[in-house]
Amino acid sequence: MSESSPSSPSCPSCQSVSVVKNGSTRHGKQNYKCRDCGRQFVENPQWQRVSERIQDTYDLLERLLLEKIPLAGIARVLKVSEKWLQSYVNHKYENVPQQVEVEPKPNAV
Repeated sequence: MSESSPSSPSCPSCQSVSVVKNGSTRHGKQNYKCRDCGRQFVENPQWQRVSERIQDTYDLLERLLLEKIPLAGIARVLKVSEKWLQSYVNHKYENVPQQVEVEPKPNAV
């Protein structure tokens, strides 16, 4: 571990500036380690919480289902099984109201 430099970040857990370089990640980003609490971290991590990724996937799924794309293609893009996707679509279909109230448009004069 090498000594911290003036440009070293502060610890995200305890906000200590007593931080040392601690190797690098497999992606080449600099790892740091806090001398006070022992936490290892990367400056400016580029990650999302799993719940956010899942929500992003569901949002994309909803948009793709509105397009004229075969379910097999959607399953391939989203990396889900066709069986799971078909059961998801069936569940969504079951929740659609069976009787849709449509009001006729007034005739334009």
